[in-house]
Amino acid sequence: MLELSDLLLLLLVFAALLLTWSSLGARERALIAVRHHLKNQGLQLLDDNVALRALWLKRNPQGELKFWRRYHFEFSSLGDERYQGRIILLGQYTESIHLQAYRLPDERLH
Repeated sequence: MLELSDLLLLLLVFAALLLTWSSLGARERALIAVRHHLKNQGLQLLDDNVALRALWLKRNPQGELKFWRRYHFEFSSLGDERYQGRIILLGQYTESIHLQAYRLPDERLH
């Protein structure tokens, strides 16, 4: 027979699995949004990766409580230098993408 402590442990394991599954989907959405944004800017995503740096609960404009995630990534404008960027997701939506100031190739300046 299951005791209350066993049921609580099962609930915690289920919650951890649900959070992990949700995080994988959010990471994939962040990666797709970063790739699209950098492609439109003529920039290159390095290491084809975004890394989770922060996770919070925050309310969206409709007042619903959602996960707020900040991912960091590296990109390059010329292929030989690394610059930092970050993307912020609220729930499943992109809130913002920020790029560190980067050097433009000479051909873009003309």
